[in-house]
Amino acid sequence: MAKRPKKKKVRAEFRKKHESRTRDHDLTREFHAHGFEDDETVRSERLSGKGELTRKRTIVGEAVDGEEAGLGVRFNIDETNCKSGRVLSVHGLTCKVETDQRELYNCSVSGLLKSLHTDQRHVVAAGDVVLFRPEGQDAGFILRIEPRHGVICRTSKGRQHVIVANVDQILIVASVAEPTLKPNLIDRILVTAEKSRIRPVICLNKVDLVDLANLQPLMGVYGQMGYQVLALSAESGFGLASLRNMMRGKQSVVIGQSGVGKSSLLNAIEPGLHLRVNTVSVESQKGRHTTTTGQLIPLTAGGYVVDTPGIRQFQLWDVIPEEVAGYYRDLRPYVCLCRFPDCTHTHEDDCAVKGAVADGHLDARRYESYCHLLEP
Repeated sequence: MAKRPKKKKVRAEFRKKHESRTRDHDLTREFHAHGFEDDETVRSERLSGKGELTRKRTIVGEAVDGEEAGLGVRFNIDETNCKSGRVLSVHGLTCKVETDQRELYNCSVSGLLKSLHTDQRHVVAAGDVVLFRPEGQDAGFILRIEPRHGVICRTSKGRQHVIVANVDQILIVASVAEPTLKPNLIDRILVTAEKSRIRPVICLNKVDLVDLANLQPLMGVYGQMGYQVLALSAESGFGLASLRNMMRGKQSVVIGQSGVGKSSLLNAIEPGLHLRVNTVSVESQKGRHTTTTGQLIPLTAGGYVVDTPGIRQFQLWDVIPEEVAGYYRDLRPYVCLCRFPDCTHTHEDDCAVKGAVADGHLDARRYESYCHLLEP
């Protein structure tokens, strides 16, 4: 008779659920009135880790390593009557989950998952593959989040904001007009794509509003680095066939600032979607928020795409200044040619990166974008 596999136990860190008692502000008054003669002196202190401030617990599961592991632990739970599904969207404490049979459930997150100590702003993100236990006809409880891959995240108030998980392609949507093009924002998202090993595609929307020849220098710079650049127009339909073929059978996410036309592009390539769209403010030339949360959308041609809310800024997560040059494809070949191994490529002498910019081998705007990214 074969032996049953032994369940593994790991130590997981949880958030503090109980704080110490508030300080008594009447100590001076009590001392003058009664003194402390009757108080029993504390002669020992318990340090076993089982007090009210305990933050670690022994649970049955497996430790998961890697920066994209998610929670760092995979719970071993009773999978009887459980179903697997993918998170379509997150609305506060409720997540919309779809199974492989296209069944929809409104699921809550179990208390065990919510109490795990993590840097993430929310424990569940759109695109997550989860194991949940149905409760009723269309409700359930998420008991486990499977390890992630292809994670796009940023820094939000000092914590990790996971925008989407389990994607293999990121569509960086930017508008060439209304609102104006922001190449530095594209560069920041490219750094995250390089770090997460996700294929980036730069989508320049609203090309019907400008002369396409004026975009050739910018498109050429990104194209020489190996990035695919698409000129698109959701209004006229220019380039949409190429975008539709590129998304077929892929797990994609669209990301960009408000008003660049992310939802309009998705409406154009997926008939019947009817995502809300809005106009750009004439005074500020900024988009108005219409998409409020990340939403996973299955495509009729296969695969899925995640529509995300517009971003005003994109602060990198878990990237130190010494790593930034390595994530710039055009700067990377010159890094090892500098005189000093710890060269920051900003003020040092005999810097190969600065020399390449001076000689015209590197785009000056890209170099300025790199320097701006290093600023505290």
